[in-house]
Amino acid sequence: MAVITLMLAGDVMTGRGIDQIMRHPSPPELHEDYVKSALDYVRLAEAANGPIPRDVPAAYVWGDMPGAVGPFRPELRIVNLETAVTRSAQAWPKGINYRMHPGNIDCLTAAGIDCCVLANNHVLDWREAGLLETLESLAAAGVATAGAGRTSEEATAPAVLPIGGGGRLLVHAFACAS
Repeated sequence: MAVITLMLAGDVMTGRGIDQIMRHPSPPELHEDYVKSALDYVRLAEAANGPIPRDVPAAYVWGDMPGAVGPFRPELRIVNLETAVTRSAQAWPKGINYRMHPGNIDCLTAAGIDCCVLANNHVLDWREAGLLETLESLAAAGVATAGAGRTSEEATAPAVLPIGGGGRLLVHAFACAS
């Protein structure tokens, strides 16, 4: 049996303050009880860590991760993306809504992300329009998805990722209400 090295990461959140320092920030307005602007998260981070640059290159948000993971040479990189990739302004009235501008999708490709799991509590933060744009943006960037789709069949279908030797890895993703 062949050994496959994977990089798995959960709860990748590229919205809020992260989105604000990238090249194409979304409008900073938030719908949270305690913070009304994503720029407040940037200010909090700067208060603790010093100045944070703006208009950063795509790989910046990953910090030391590429160098730390690189020596392991993972065949596939799979993350749980806890952020909608959308310009939608129609927030679901839930209080915490994560959004990254589609113009910043290169932050995922800069890290070599092969698949984003979307079966999580933020996939519909910006309603159906946000979900559809997220799916379109990831597909256009060549990033596979699992756990969400335009139809029930698409949402429950696994992402099929090719691996060396002509094999494939199936990524299934499901979420539950609790």
